Amino acid sequence: MKNLFILILLFTNYTISAQNTNLSNGFVFDGEPYITVNPNNSQHLVVAWMGWKLSNQLVIKTRTSFDAGQTWSTTTNVPHVLSTYTSADPSLAFDNNGNLFLCFIDHVENPITGGVYVVKSTDGGLNWGTPTEVINVNADGNQFPIDRPWIAIDNSGGSNDGNIYVTSMSPDRPNPVPPYHPYLTRSTDGAASFDAYRYTDTSVANYLAGNIIRQPMSSPTVSADGTLHIIYPSYMPSQSLFAQYILATSNDAGNTFTYNYALSSTTGISDTLAKAGYLLKSNPADANHLALFYPQVTNGDLDIFMVESTNKGINWSAPIRINDDAVANNRMQDLVWADFDTDGDLIVTWRDRRNANDSTYTVNTEIYGAVRWKDSTNFSANFPITDSSISYNAVLSQNGNDFMSVNMVNDTAYAVWGDTRNGYLNIWFQQIDLATGATSVKDLANDITSIQIYPNPIQNQTTIDFGDNHLTNAYYEILNALGEVILHENVTQNSQVIDLSPYAKGSYFIRFTNDSGSQTLKMVKQ
Repeated sequence: MKNLFILILLFTNYTISAQNTNLSNGFVFDGEPYITVNPNNSQHLVVAWMGWKLSNQLVIKTRTSFDAGQTWSTTTNVPHVLSTYTSADPSLAFDNNGNLFLCFIDHVENPITGGVYVVKSTDGGLNWGTPTEVINVNADGNQFPIDRPWIAIDNSGGSNDGNIYVTSMSPDRPNPVPPYHPYLTRSTDGAASFDAYRYTDTSVANYLAGNIIRQPMSSPTVSADGTLHIIYPSYMPSQSLFAQYILATSNDAGNTFTYNYALSSTTGISDTLAKAGYLLKSNPADANHLALFYPQVTNGDLDIFMVESTNKGINWSAPIRINDDAVANNRMQDLVWADFDTDGDLIVTWRDRRNANDSTYTVNTEIYGAVRWKDSTNFSANFPITDSSISYNAVLSQNGNDFMSVNMVNDTAYAVWGDTRNGYLNIWFQQIDLATGATSVKDLANDITSIQIYPNPIQNQTTIDFGDNHLTNAYYEILNALGEVILHENVTQNSQVIDLSPYAKGSYFIRFTNDSGSQTLKMVKQ
């Protein structure tokens, strides 16, 4: 639940040559954006965020695009359940029939009343129906289990297709009473009603969230075969000397769970301002594949990591560091989000401070990303998503700025986040065409313009057009899908023919570098 006096978040529309675009344009507060894409129409995007409405405190606001973010509907304010309430923490999900569901908190804090609600839209987010209560603030005594709800929908086509799952937790105020629990509620009738809550952790020893982590936030995902997975943190010394992430897995729509340890942590986050949210995602192309994304201090500063499982969470990989700035460079990264597209490509985004001048939270930032293609084991070079460096503003340290959001569809990513570049906290949106050039790596201070590849996909030969980029100390490298350099050549003219006939079919990358920086593009040999 969020403080009311926070400034506005912006939305930006991104193409490789376009500047970020402000969609919220507020002058009091907009925060915590969430974006979703209609699984039946990749051009249909919907964004929700917390926004200020004059004389009505915080409401949930939404905008819809039917042309992949080129144009947007007017802003819709979702009405409060009671006029005295204030809203927070939106999340969105489509079902297979194109119905859109918005989950959010609507409440008042003194005395505390309200709950978590879900509203349905049958016209793609332009209008919203009557809210259905998911869980009431008084449902579990003095635990107040309505904070940070997330929504997930079963779109597997199986026996539980259309089930809606909502997770929540206790707030940081008023004081909940230990032991603390993650909560799960479920609808089997399209959000007309929700079942009574259950604890996601179990009364059986070894899998309790415990008495120390006051807010054991759950991150839910439904795999391609309809399996429900929920990750939550645990710290209970009788179970483990270390804090842990525990995975709860249900094959019967949340009625029963099995449990596995996903990750143990020996290093905490000392900076209290860091936005340390974590995220569980399932791969739509592989029901066995799960990935957990999280920030952690492993090398002396906060980095973005991933662990993954290829057997439904039974076993997990070693941590993979995703941000590629220098290890132990005393720079903080946070605000992680990620998404798979339908064929298993993966994008990870976060707030980045590699270009800042010290290790603290209160420095200039950008939003960065990295891609791992389905036929690769390595992430791409990191690339900036924001088009400028954003000065720190004290509003970013307040509640209501804990998450960004990204969706990936057909090699195109759609990202939303908040920054204060215009003096207010606004919501920004960016479209990123990853397959045709928007994965370009560009230092924010350099002046490299876009290079072009034609044809692409490639049979044997292709032409690289380096445009009007100057060629001082210029060279290009060809990298295979593992990120290994297989060819290195100096660049002496503005276009060059490359022969890929000696190499196997698959994905490759060309990285052009001059004394201003570098740019990387994906190539596909057929």
